[in-house]
Amino acid sequence: MAAPKVIPLPESDASRSFSPIDHEPPLRVQRALHLAPVGGLGAARRAIFFALSSWLPIALWALFRGRFFEAATGESLLQHFSVHVRCLVAIPLLILAEATLHRATQRYIPQFIGSGLVDKALAPRFDAALRVARQWRDSWLPWVFVGGVAIGWTLVDRPSGHGDAMSWAFDENGRMGFGGVWFAYVVRPMFIALVLGWLWRIALIGGLFARLGELGLSLVPSHPDHVGGLGFLKRLPGAFAPVTLALSAMIAAQWAHAIVYHGQTLGALAVPAAAFVIVWSLLLLAPLAAFMPGLHAAKRAALPPYAAFVAEQGRLVRRRWIDGTTTAETALLEPEGVGPIADAAAMFDAVRSMRMLPIGRSSFVQIAVPILMPMLVVVALKIPIRDLVLDLVKALM
Repeated sequence: MAAPKVIPLPESDASRSFSPIDHEPPLRVQRALHLAPVGGLGAARRAIFFALSSWLPIALWALFRGRFFEAATGESLLQHFSVHVRCLVAIPLLILAEATLHRATQRYIPQFIGSGLVDKALAPRFDAALRVARQWRDSWLPWVFVGGVAIGWTLVDRPSGHGDAMSWAFDENGRMGFGGVWFAYVVRPMFIALVLGWLWRIALIGGLFARLGELGLSLVPSHPDHVGGLGFLKRLPGAFAPVTLALSAMIAAQWAHAIVYHGQTLGALAVPAAAFVIVWSLLLLAPLAAFMPGLHAAKRAALPPYAAFVAEQGRLVRRRWIDGTTTAETALLEPEGVGPIADAAAMFDAVRSMRMLPIGRSSFVQIAVPILMPMLVVVALKIPIRDLVLDLVKALM
């Protein structure tokens, strides 16, 4: 018996990788200022720098003015968890997330070539799509908009309008001190710009995926990942996990302050929490929706021929091994062909169960876990986790 042919896999081309982070304008500026290395991201050292430069001036001012641990009027800085979380947790995470997304896209984008989804005929259009994405990534226009919105929002949303949230920043005469000015006009616009920057990166990836979805990818309807070979994209939401954690931590910190110091109830927070989970999940999954038309078309086109193929094999099996009306040789009934009819049926089931979005259970887990971690801390303020666990154990015993 002749050895089966080995079909070589297409080789991945590292030059066809893409990063929405590398060479973007903010990183170029930070490289020029030596905050980031010329050939890298320097995410860890930038995270530490911006965390300390945002939090230390506020903390030192509060200590000097006697408003860090307690305050003669209003509330102390220590009581406002969101200030500390914003500076020491959220801002560093939003910067560290750049390295996470950079590594993920550097790994996933070449797989379109390496997995054969983009063949030699599609390669020029694939390269053109990457060139357009790089042009948008390198453009100053989106970042000018981001900076303008951050500054405009800061000037319109005055600190005096925040009442309790900024009570730590005002003295007994109603004057806002240096710490409040630093928080309102340095830290807040910095945080807003970082968040808007991440929304832009999500849109940038969505635009790239929209162009790739229009290429006519060589999808495999019977692929065991049930998404035509795009299964490697299921883990893309995990690349945004630090961003998800940063936003959830910020929201949880504000809610924790309201619960501890203002008697807020968990019930009143249920709707905002659900809204955040739904909106943020949709934002992270939106870029993957660009492949829906292609997956739908591939499944619709594949079902009739695959069904006919399985039906023909079933008829041949019956004629040869049940009715005994023919002994004709056919590749459909030989080991060198498709193999047993069960294999063909499994292949048809794979086509029939093909999904319209390249997402899976892991996609939702990677979104839900970083959201829930800070929220559980808030829940623990009202429902002692230890007592809850003991009650559950007693109920099961």
